[in-house]
Amino acid sequence: MHPALSVIVFTTSSGAGYGLLAWLGILAASGRLPPGRIFGAVSLALALGAITVGLLSSTLHLGHPERAWRAFSQWRSSWLSREGILSVATYAPALLFAFGWIVLGSTEGIWAIIGGMSALSAIATVACTAMIYQSLKPIQRWSNCWVLPNYLALAAMTGALWLLALAGIFGANLSIPTQIALPTIAVAAALKLGYWRYIDRTSSASTAGTATGLGALGEVRLFEAPHTAENYLLKEMGYRIARKHAAKLRLIALIAGFAGPSVLTLAALVAPAPLAWISAVTAALLASFGVLLERWLFFAEAKHTVTLFYGAPCA
Repeated sequence: MHPALSVIVFTTSSGAGYGLLAWLGILAASGRLPPGRIFGAVSLALALGAITVGLLSSTLHLGHPERAWRAFSQWRSSWLSREGILSVATYAPALLFAFGWIVLGSTEGIWAIIGGMSALSAIATVACTAMIYQSLKPIQRWSNCWVLPNYLALAAMTGALWLLALAGIFGANLSIPTQIALPTIAVAAALKLGYWRYIDRTSSASTAGTATGLGALGEVRLFEAPHTAENYLLKEMGYRIARKHAAKLRLIALIAGFAGPSVLTLAALVAPAPLAWISAVTAALLASFGVLLERWLFFAEAKHTVTLFYGAPCA
């Protein structure tokens, strides 16, 4: 599939924002949220800012942005519609949570409950985003059980690392954010490796024979290209990336997205104050870059069944 920058930025930025919002809500509900109104203002501003940037970026990929409102009406059958509704609805508990924390200075009682609601709404929105892709059966590399947990784990990881970075900047205790960040990095890395292993060892059951219905007559081969020039289908769904380039990019994504942030997170825990927050911020930035690269590969390595009609050996 063509890796559109707008969609890559959307899933990366909104994922980190929803991940950070979820952790803030979970910590509030469990009574372990770092105190401080300024910390709350900056943390929620970063979370909601990243979410908003991501959502606005997603509209750039629409052929007719003025028709985007129609997507909200298809919630019964469309994961895209459900995602749109939840993404907007999440602002309500998040802003109420911000009011209680920043204006009233409280994250307890009803405000802890509202924080928990913000977390649930954020998690549900990320799940809907993942299901948009997992529900697309013509793309075997998306339509599998690895996509949903990968999206959730990567959002949780980037959110946890940005929480750690903010805690370091404001001089808060880093033990709780570190206890959150390190396991989420490990889980996200394991799930990403599992996904890559799966797509490398499997392929779509569709072939040129099954796609045309002529497989029973023998091997089906392309006699002549359907078009003499590139069309929309080839541009959007016929993107190709060399295996050797994909391997190099995967390695960079693993180092930047998981290995590097793990080392820097441990360094932030033991380093003195100035170096601690620098290590934490660097870990968050490096992980965000790694996830951005991972998300590019997620689209670039996907193969649509329609490419079988254009001579692709498999989908």
